[in-house]
Amino acid sequence: MKKLSLAMLAMLGAMTSAQAHQIWIEQADGAAVVRFGEFGENLREASPGLLDKFAKVTATLVSAKGEQNADATKSADGFKLPFAAATGDSIVAEDANYPLYTWKQQDKEVRSWFYPGARLITGFNAQQPKLPLDLVPTGQPGQFKLVFKDQPKPKTKVTLTTQSGWAKEARTDAQGLVSFDMPWKGIYVAEVSVTDKAAGERAGEKYDAISYATAVTYEKPDGLPPLPPGPPATPAAPRK
Repeated sequence: MKKLSLAMLAMLGAMTSAQAHQIWIEQADGAAVVRFGEFGENLREASPGLLDKFAKVTATLVSAKGEQNADATKSADGFKLPFAAATGDSIVAEDANYPLYTWKQQDKEVRSWFYPGARLITGFNAQQPKLPLDLVPTGQPGQFKLVFKDQPKPKTKVTLTTQSGWAKEARTDAQGLVSFDMPWKGIYVAEVSVTDKAAGERAGEKYDAISYATAVTYEKPDGLPPLPPGPPATPAAPRK
């Protein structure tokens, strides 16, 4: 096994574990699945359970042949898609109708809308945003551009997580750009969230804010041997 350099050890020491749930896209054996949970914690929520909160997960396969749209099919541990991304393709998924929820902020009740999105990339060729909050490759290895409502989003924290559970944080620059080193072979998930405090109404329901969350999956084909993931975490139990 290769020894880690001092620089690599310093980088490991600077990492922190991922904080919040998000959706991300996994692909194996010619099939793509949208997961919900915490990638770095090896947590994939299940049905019955938190997966049942989702209203409708939709996805788009983007390839040189054009775009293919589809609804995902809920399974016991994710949302299966009827297609997979070949080299050069990408997949974008979202649930634009996740149920509104109420929580207390000091003595005030706040009605919020969770808007999760996800992207799977097979390389770092430059791509155009498709989600309200989107993290897209720029054409440079390891570099992403964060776009919020078609505008670059500066000074925003992005977290890159490996399958071992380590994570590294960085902030976008004035142009919305952020870059990461990816030393290990294996799967990486970059995640970001932005809260829009502008109130509005959706299908007759009023809300006070929208919490956007987006994650990008990339499987690096080469590099140092990946650190092993931890044991699978237990999904949340269904509410009675």
